[in-house]
Amino acid sequence: MTSVLKIGISVCLMPPDRGRSTAASKTLQYIEQSNAEWVHKGGALPILIPALVECSSDGSAYFERYAAMLDGLVLHGGADVWPGHYGEEPLKPEWRGDAVRDRYELSLLRAFVAAGKPVFGICRGMQLINVAYGGRLHQDIPTQIAGAATHRDSPLYEHQFHNLTVVQGSKLAALMPGVSTCKVNSIHHQCIAELAPGFDVEAVSTDDGVIEAIRHKHLPYLAGVQWHPEFYAGLPGVLNDDLLRAEFFAHCRDVQLS
Repeated sequence: MTSVLKIGISVCLMPPDRGRSTAASKTLQYIEQSNAEWVHKGGALPILIPALVECSSDGSAYFERYAAMLDGLVLHGGADVWPGHYGEEPLKPEWRGDAVRDRYELSLLRAFVAAGKPVFGICRGMQLINVAYGGRLHQDIPTQIAGAATHRDSPLYEHQFHNLTVVQGSKLAALMPGVSTCKVNSIHHQCIAELAPGFDVEAVSTDDGVIEAIRHKHLPYLAGVQWHPEFYAGLPGVLNDDLLRAEFFAHCRDVQLS
């Protein structure tokens, strides 16, 4: 008899800030509510995985215990990835990213992959997966890609959309037969510059070729998308992201039953 899937969600880190009215001297850990709801709507139990200072830089027993206990992992969006993790210096101070969160999530990623558990990356999560396996990022799309489409409009946030082209023959294409293009939300200013070895590209931005979905060639399930499936609102022409969750959870269920 199967049990309810338990899906880990990595947290965002908010460092101490004297200008903050609440807990100004403390590091806060949080997720956007929509991430928990996205997992829950698929019938799984969302479980936040806190970052600990003493466990933030290695594949410690702390992360291994979570990987053994849970059925899958979601690495979600947030702060930029620190350019030092792909061998570069920040082009601007505001693009220095969050190296502490990087180390925490890289350790989580290693632990779940080692345990044979599925991992799904959303936006920053996809970028981090690419960096973890030897890929590089563009630190800022408008600065580094001439003629790029608009990929982030802060006032619009999840209501900023662009066209997506699905790579035919990919596993993503198999999830939606007959569909070659659609719309997705777009809330990012960094993107993959060099794809990590061992991965396939499964979708790109139609207007400028920015990589929008990747999947590991050989692991049972290690994949990511650049858009935010947790913000899917059922708008006409927009990709129904329920199918992404269903596929991810199916792999989690296979591991649970094995």
